Amino acid sequence: MTSKDLSIFNSLRPFSIGFDDMFDQFESMLGNGNLTMQSNYPPYNIRKTGKDNYSIEIALAGFSKKDVEVEFEDNLLTVRTKQISKSDEKNEVDEIIHKGISQRQFARSFTIADDVKVNGAELKDGLLTVACERILPDHKKKRLIEIR
Repeated sequence: MTSKDLSIFNSLRPFSIGFDDMFDQFESMLGNGNLTMQSNYPPYNIRKTGKDNYSIEIALAGFSKKDVEVEFEDNLLTVRTKQISKSDEKNEVDEIIHKGISQRQFARSFTIADDVKVNGAELKDGLLTVACERILPDHKKKRLIEIR
């Protein structure tokens, strides 16, 4: 991103109230042209499963629960592999002739909004599903303002 592109965010600041944190997040993600590009591995879907419910589905063929960790801290959800030891891969009885299912190290991060709660994660049939729910506080819900 160029400084010209970032000036678009700055030009929107006078027309918004209370969105400074959002603009700061965009600038930190896109600023100075150093947007860290994540690889396409592992592939994922973000699905809206209800009015206020979302799920992040990550394809993890060949990984088990003990190989993966899901961490949520400071509005950042990170899914990463734990250290895979080479001794676990080797088996005395059989050997792999062709390895097409990748088990390489990865870390994939998602920025989660302040009003979204991460409810849990499940790994089933090679698909890790992280359930999220948007919880609107009362002060953000639609209401009529009485005119005096």
